[in-house]
Amino acid sequence: MSERTGPFWDGVEGRAPMPRAARTLGLEFLAADPELGTIELAFTATEDFTNPVGNVLGAFLSAMLYDTVGPALLATLGADDFQSTLELKVNFLRPARPGRLTGRGRVIRREGDLAFLEASLLDAHDLTVATASATARVIALTDAPEAV
Repeated sequence: MSERTGPFWDGVEGRAPMPRAARTLGLEFLAADPELGTIELAFTATEDFTNPVGNVLGAFLSAMLYDTVGPALLATLGADDFQSTLELKVNFLRPARPGRLTGRGRVIRREGDLAFLEASLLDAHDLTVATASATARVIALTDAPEAV
């Protein structure tokens, strides 16, 4: 089997640095199945992510879900392709506390250059704290804006 390359796989394999936003979220790659279009990631929600009562802010949960749906698609793409998220809808189901959160994402379907994605974020007790659905467009890296 040939080695996978491209922005996503280069980051996972340590051939490229992890994006700063992903580092801020404490992103850790766990597994991906490009043929099934699934991914599993872990995030570390720190005390810095909390509101006055100690729950993780929804904006951070949204960012974690965003960093799950995008890579679910990226893991399926070739080295010369990237993705651009067109929309993201998040549902908050229960409060999340600081600690390790697991993101599970998948490509629901792809129609040409459009992809439909979903993800869930689970706490340390495997309870779903938030879900997301997204639509993304597959773009050639040569068409990608320099500042995304």
